[in-house]
Formats: sequence, C-alpha cells, structure tokens
Amino acid sequence: MKETDEKPTGLPENAFRPLKPGEQYHPLMSPDKNYPEVNAWSVTWGIAMAILFSAAAAYLGLKVGQVFEAAIPIAIIAVGVSGAAKRKSALGENVIIQSIGACSGVIVAGAIFTLPALYILQDKYPEMTVDFFQMFISSLLGGILGILFLIPFRKYFVSEKHGEYPFPEATASTQVLISGEKGGSQAKPLLFAGLIGGLYDFIVATFGWWNENFTTRVCGWGETIADKAKLVLKINTGAAVLGLGYIVGLKYAAIICAGSLAVWIIIVPGIAMLWGDQVLNAWNPAITQTVGSMSPETIFAEYAKSIGIGGIAMAGIIGIVRSWSIIKSAVGLAAKEMKGKKADAGVVRTQKDLSMKIIAIGSIVTIILVALFFYFDVMQGNLLHTVVAIILVAGISFLFTTVAANAIAIVGTNPVSGMTLMTLILASVVMVAVGLKGATGMVAALVMGGVVCTALSMAGGFITDLKIGYWLGSTPAKQQTWKFLGTLVSAATVGGVIMILNKTYGFSSGALAAPQANAMAAVIDPLMNGVSAPWLLYGIGAALALVLTYFKVPALAFALGMFIPLELNLPLIVGGAINWYVTTRSKDEAVNAARGEKGTLLASGFIAGGALMGVISAAMRFGGINLVNKAWLENPMSQVVSLIAYALLIIYLVKASMKINKVD
Repeated sequence: MKETDEKPTGLPENAFRPLKPGEQYHPLMSPDKNYPEVNAWSVTWGIAMAILFSAAAAYLGLKVGQVFEAAIPIAIIAVGVSGAAKRKSALGENVIIQSIGACSGVIVAGAIFTLPALYILQDKYPEMTVDFFQMFISSLLGGILGILFLIPFRKYFVSEKHGEYPFPEATASTQVLISGEKGGSQAKPLLFAGLIGGLYDFIVATFGWWNENFTTRVCGWGETIADKAKLVLKINTGAAVLGLGYIVGLKYAAIICAGSLAVWIIIVPGIAMLWGDQVLNAWNPAITQTVGSMSPETIFAEYAKSIGIGGIAMAGIIGIVRSWSIIKSAVGLAAKEMKGKKADAGVVRTQKDLSMKIIAIGSIVTIILVALFFYFDVMQGNLLHTVVAIILVAGISFLFTTVAANAIAIVGTNPVSGMTLMTLILASVVMVAVGLKGATGMVAALVMGGVVCTALSMAGGFITDLKIGYWLGSTPAKQQTWKFLGTLVSAATVGGVIMILNKTYGFSSGALAAPQANAMAAVIDPLMNGVSAPWLLYGIGAALALVLTYFKVPALAFALGMFIPLELNLPLIVGGAINWYVTTRSKDEAVNAARGEKGTLLASGFIAGGALMGVISAAMRFGGINLVNKAWLENPMSQVVSLIAYALLIIYLVKASMKINKVD
C-alpha cells in the first residue's frame, strides 16, 4: 500500500447513528491506503502539547478544582500549526498530536485528585514522606495500566456500539480535525460558533460581565427556600456546557438530570427534614454543625454525594457483570496469542490493535513494577501489605476500566474522583484490617488511590482518542503505541508542577483550593484511625442502582447525575432539548438530519471555543491578571444578565441549526 494525498471530505452520513443490518461505516481515511501518521512532526508537537497542557491543567485543577479536557484545544492547535506549515494530508498526523498531547489532561486528573493530599496530611503528620519519585511513578504506572487495560475493549466501545453512545468530547474534537482538512462549508460554521462560544465563556471567566450560574437564590424568596427547605436549583449558563448537552442528546440528558434533581429536590431536603437537629459526624469527625444549619450545598457534599458514589460503584459492578462475556473474550484472545496463534491476520489497518501478547505481557510486567514500587517505597518491605495492595489496585483498575469508558462515552465526564474515593475507602479498610495504620497507612492508601485514579482517568480519556481515530480512519495500534510516550512526559511534568506549586503556595494555605485532594485527605485520616465510612449512604445508592437496572433505566447515567454538581447537569437537558427540537420540526427526515448535523457542528464549536479560551483565561490568572469584579458577581442582577445572555446563546444555536430548509 502506498501513501496518498487524497483530501478527506467529511464524516459519512451514518457516523453518528446506529448502523442498519449489513451496513458498514467507512472512515475518512480509507482502510486500504496508508496516510502520514507517526513522524518527527507529529511526535514533537504531541510531546510539546503534553508538557504545556500538563502544566496548565495541573495549575487550574488545583486552583479551582476543575480539570479542563485538553483534547479539544490540542486538536485546534494541531489544525492551526499544520495549516500554517501547509502540510498535505495532515489529518493522520493531527490525530497523533492530539492523542499524545491529550495524555496531559487525564494524567493531571489522576494525579491532582489524590497526590496533593500527601502534602496536606504531612502538615498534620510530619513523619510522612513525600517525594517526586512517588508522584511520578504512581502517575506513570497508573497511566500505563489504564492504556493496557482499555485496549481489549476498544472494538466493543468504538465499533460494536457504533451510534449508541454520543461521545461528546470525541465528537467535538473530530469536527475540529475535519474542519482543518475540509475547510469551506465545514470550517466556517465551526469557526464562527467557536468564536461565539469562546468569546462568551472568556467574557465570563476573565471579565465577569455576568455570573456563570443562574440560581433560585437570585431573589429573596429563593434564598428563603434554600435556607429553610434546603431546596436550591442552579444552572451553568456557559456555552461549552450547552454544546455538551446538545451532543449528549435528550435521552441521556434526561436520565442524568433525573438523577441530579432526585438528589437536590428530594434527598437533600429529605436529609434536612429527617436529621435537621442532629450532628451527623460518625464518618467525618470534623463536622460540628447540625444538618439543619448547613446549606443545601454542604448537605450535598457531606451526605447526598455519597449516595451518588454508591450508585456509581454499583452501576459499575452491574456493567462489569453485563460485559463479562467481553472481558472473557479479551482474556481468551490474549491466551490464544500467548500460545502463538495469530489473531489479527487479514485485519484491515483501521482495526489493528497492539497484539494481545504485548498487552498481556505488558500488563504483567507493569503490575510487577507496581508491586516492586509498593514493596520498596510505600510498604517499607512488608510482603503481606504489598500483595494485598497490588490485588486491590490491579483488580479495581481492570474491572472499573469499562465503567470509566462508559461514562465518557455517555456524558463526556469521567466520575473518576468518585471511583477513587471508593477505592481509597476500600483500601483503607482492607489495609487497616491487615495491620497497616497511621501515617504509613495514609501514604500507602493515597499512592494506591493515585495509581487507580490515573488508570481509570487514562481509560476514560483514551477511549475518546480511539473513537476519534475510528471516525477518521487512523491506525489504532499507532495511537496505542505512542500513548505510552505521552504518559511518560505528562507524568514527569505533573510531578514537577505539584512540587513547585506546593513550595510556592502550599496546599494547606488556601491559595490553592485542591478540593478533591482535600476531600481525599479528610476521608482517609479518620479511616486510618478507626473511624467508619458512610456505608449506609453508599448502600442506599447501590440499592437505587439495582432498582433502576430492574426497571431498565441506565443506572450509570442516573448515578452520574447524582454525583456531578447540579449546575453542570441542568444545561445538558437544555442542550438535549434543543437537539430534539431542531431535529423534529420538519416533515422531511433528510432536512431534520441535516439540521441535526449542523447543530452538532455548532455545538462542537461552542465546546472547542470554550475549552480553548478557558486555557487562555487560566493563563492570564496565573500571570496575575484578574479583571473580575467580585462585588458585581455577588449582586443578583449579575445572574439576571447571565440568564439573558444564555437565552441569546440558545436562540443563536436554534436559529443557526434550522437555517437548512431543503436538502439536495
């Protein structure tokens, strides 16, 4: 096969819908031809993106608790630099740049949710030791495990389930990459929507002209209801989240919002009603106020959120049971290849993964390296503690890989912090049972949590890259091979950034929020000192997931709604409703389909513009430029202006999507 300079023209009509019996999906880059993918250009730019976005994402994540998804800004930069250099047939190269660079966001999420807790606890327990080696190795090995554990499930998620999952982030990234190649009708609406969405979100983040959320606290009676009945509703009015909702679609958005509303309208007020005069601190001794004196947000964070975590864990277990045949077939394929039987003979280029022999041997070697790391650095030479730890880490990472991939495929958000919190609790309970307690036990549990968190974060993020490659026609084996380099670079960068930020600000000073790490530290401290976990709340969430599954309601989507903050869930239903509206107004199905595709393009522009400008805004804040007037944002009128701006954004998305009245 020879390389081709043929120009891609756009995604096929059946890219986003389930395939009919006998129908096949044909990607932009033909499986029968070779295209430029891995070369000095793509690898160099990929490494540069991994370093840059690892540093940026780590700072922003520790400052405000939100890790932006790096895949989309990197895709935009890849398209820009390849266009500036006038590279021909750059699509395959840009996929590799995006795939290597996107390691930054997932490694950062895995690291900053857990590892800064080591520094936070070190202030209380000076005997705890924290070093670069621990952070680097736990992130690196966790990332490698995530890659190796996900590869056997690639075909299931990206090919066999074609059109069944929305893949919001992959959709937006793919549209960006195509626009760079196609230009014209594809690039203009994407660019225009990107400018609108980016400018909109940049104004909010940098200048604060209006509030980023509209809440029922906007007026006196809303404030009263929030204080007395513990009932409050919030919606993020940003462009990027609206675009995300459009791509997720009405079905999944409705289920996610149902979970969110169940928590905020029923569970939070219900907890306040039942235990309002009590101090519920059996699993968190730091709580000293009664439930009735707490705000709805505090009740959610301390109690209701744990029900969501239990629901996610049980939904994950249900998913594991249901996908057991896939797990068995992947293991069986590995066993066949280990015996020398070649499984990929005759497989087309766009379906070639790394061989199962490499995956199996790589997984075993990585698990051995994790065990050695635990034995010599974390468990201080205790063999029993090491064996128990490696069984926990390898087992949870492997089994919950499919859960992380499933969550990303549905809503574009990985509930990795919830799954990691559950891992930390299980690890703490088990390690205490085998005799590991105190400061050493806390270090052990947090490092174990760091490995698992990074593995699950990588699994969720990597399925996005592989879906992009599937739509466009990249070679999966090349994406998989070079993902390891991105992981190495990102792990080294993140470890260094965490150390620098701790020396500059200190994670206990309040200058850096590090909310997830603070939550992990708050949970693990009492557990390692014999205090119980909120098993009752986890149990309620688990039981709810079982009931939902019985009634054929997707439990993971519902539980995600219970866990993810309300203000990020309600925009999904708005975006999903817009999707439904623009695709059902015409009697001509072809017109409806064309409008839906145009809306997807515009929504992708909102996401891309919002993500890119979010990075720029964060960089400005890092440089000390903060033009937000906090007094104005505390004024209820800032929320009214927010609602007006949001309404105008919605009108634009609807009108622009429905401009198509006839399909030739």
